[in-house]
Amino acid sequence: MRMQNPLRPMLRLALAGTSLLTLATMAAAQDQAGAAAGGTTVLEDIVVDGGSGGVINADGYVGKSSATGAKIDTPFIETPQSISSVTKQQLEDRNPQTLLDTIAYTPGTRVGGYGFDPRFDSFTVRGFDVTYTGVFRDNLRQPGAGSSLFKTEPYGLEGVSILRGPSSALYGASGAGGLYNLISKRPTEEALREVQVQYGSHNRYQGQFDFSGPVNDDDPFYYRLTGLARSADTEQVGVPDDRLYLAPAFTWKPDEDTRLTILGEYSRTKTGGTAAYYFDGVTVSDFFAGNPAYNDSVQSQGRIGYEFERRLNETFTFRQNARASWLNTDTDWTFAYAPNAVDPLLLDNSAGTFEEWLNTYTIDKQLEAKFDTGALEHTLLAGIDFTKLRWKSLDGRGTTPPLDSRNPTLGRPVDPIAFQTKTVQDQFITGLYLQDQVRYDALTFTLGGRYDWVSTDTDNTDLASGAVSAISQDDRAFSWRAGLTYETEWGVTPYASYSTAFSPNAGINLETGNPFKPTESEQQEIGVKYLLPDSNTLLTAALFNIDQSNGLYYEVVNLPSGPANIQVQRGKLRSRGLELEASTSLDNGLSLIASYTYTQAKIIEGPAATLGHDVSSVPRHMASLWAHYTMPEDGALAGLGFGAGVRFTGASYGSDENTTRNNSRALIDASIDYDFGAINKDFEGLKLQVNATNLFNRRDPVCSAGFCYRDQGRTVIGSLKYSW
Repeated sequence: MRMQNPLRPMLRLALAGTSLLTLATMAAAQDQAGAAAGGTTVLEDIVVDGGSGGVINADGYVGKSSATGAKIDTPFIETPQSISSVTKQQLEDRNPQTLLDTIAYTPGTRVGGYGFDPRFDSFTVRGFDVTYTGVFRDNLRQPGAGSSLFKTEPYGLEGVSILRGPSSALYGASGAGGLYNLISKRPTEEALREVQVQYGSHNRYQGQFDFSGPVNDDDPFYYRLTGLARSADTEQVGVPDDRLYLAPAFTWKPDEDTRLTILGEYSRTKTGGTAAYYFDGVTVSDFFAGNPAYNDSVQSQGRIGYEFERRLNETFTFRQNARASWLNTDTDWTFAYAPNAVDPLLLDNSAGTFEEWLNTYTIDKQLEAKFDTGALEHTLLAGIDFTKLRWKSLDGRGTTPPLDSRNPTLGRPVDPIAFQTKTVQDQFITGLYLQDQVRYDALTFTLGGRYDWVSTDTDNTDLASGAVSAISQDDRAFSWRAGLTYETEWGVTPYASYSTAFSPNAGINLETGNPFKPTESEQQEIGVKYLLPDSNTLLTAALFNIDQSNGLYYEVVNLPSGPANIQVQRGKLRSRGLELEASTSLDNGLSLIASYTYTQAKIIEGPAATLGHDVSSVPRHMASLWAHYTMPEDGALAGLGFGAGVRFTGASYGSDENTTRNNSRALIDASIDYDFGAINKDFEGLKLQVNATNLFNRRDPVCSAGFCYRDQGRTVIGSLKYSW
């Protein structure tokens, strides 16, 4: 069988929209010809900031601007939507080990709704699940389908930029809660060299490195190579957390108007097919519901892409970003779900195996124009992007020997389980978009619109009979955003906006075998942002109202093979709330982030037993505070730093029927670090750091969609880093 080159579809997509580049190049040639004839003068070269991927411009903990809010670098206070950031300094101080750890201190973000589970980074924002539709990588869509979700290694991130609320006017397929733009580490112009070793809870051993800088002293080439290797157990028997990760990057910058960056990644992760504690329908136990002898999940994934930016003249800038991504997941799982009819101390199991492949190709072409019409300053952005997705899933179900609750860690032999069904889904998305940011004095008006065409073909095959069910679906939608900001003379910037979102959904409903309908949403938001003068401090507040139809959520459903936690669609949800956020990094060594969120997420249309109820596992109140302090350089404790944080999650309902409740909880995190360079110059660059998550080991039950889990327990990780 001849294998297809995985880069070939991306090359086809790259050729599909070359007219934009052709037109822009012609405009540049005309402008240069005019200059040579004594006409328009070309402006001096400007620095290409490489921000088309959403790179955060920050000072310590305080993000100031990024390209996430408008696809071009825009100050946060001029963005007419709620926007936050996790900066490089925050990542270094908190040393997060997962994506959920990384975003745990951002407003409106509900992590831990599924308790301890290292398999997926599942979370909600403003009451809506964004796991499949809200995770972007370097300003390009990162789709997911079924159990095929790209895993994130925080050590490979430069930061995270977060735009809350529907955002399809520029980004196309995205959800009601917003989008989380994961920003990859890029080459630096200054030399950077770092090696680090870590040891932590549950036999966690990790080594990592990060090297970057110019290739040589003469050529405009820069590189970065980031990697790690980890061997680790977890709090759950039979669930490892092993990983190999390597991310090369390369930048060519021949002049100040041109930049090409190539970003790559490969990782292999081994964990468990299930990580749940046994839940009897009323209470969640302290023992594993799976089978340690049949619980392997190995995922390999990779990506290769580029970001190209060329300033053509004083008016036009052309950008083209593209990426090919692929992953393969091979998983065996078992799940104990009920007492045996003969011996209640034995627990009956469902079991299964699946293998999935996901290949995605995304390309985004855009032309930016900056010009004036009278007193109005325009930043006009026009673009076209394409996404091609192919998802393939082989699935088989069977049985295993029952789990003995008297000895739950004992592995049970399992006969091989054959695949019984095959699903293949192809999806192609084309989007055209246009946005104008119009500035008049202190007033900024943003208006953008986008039209998407989506084609989805799904084939379901019964492998025993060979019967094939084919379904084709075509969707199209117009999305738009209008926003207004006004920067007052004392620095306070109020804003108001209306935005919509449209998201076709990959995958199928395992209960019906049908593909999912697109998810649609709209939002009204008002707020205020205040960048304190003469202080590196940003304060924000937002009020929002979001209506969503046909959203995807997890729910426990009785399939012929037994209960399963699968994706389902709901009719209509409405979320209303308030968000407050503060971030600061002061000259006295104190850095701080704080947030408070009130969210009321209601079911407006759906099953009769849920109408008017709160969405499960969405708390009305959430708050967080993290602070880090570095001792003065001239004091007796020079070199010492310490941090502490609290994450409060208020009470919520455990099911959409609102018959059970999750108690409120507060989890405490802490850190301490010491820079040995404060002792002696010979030790400069050597740093010891210890981070603790859930310091007091609180492991309360948490229920979502009628199924209950346990909070992840305490983890402590010590790291020794040397930089030179």
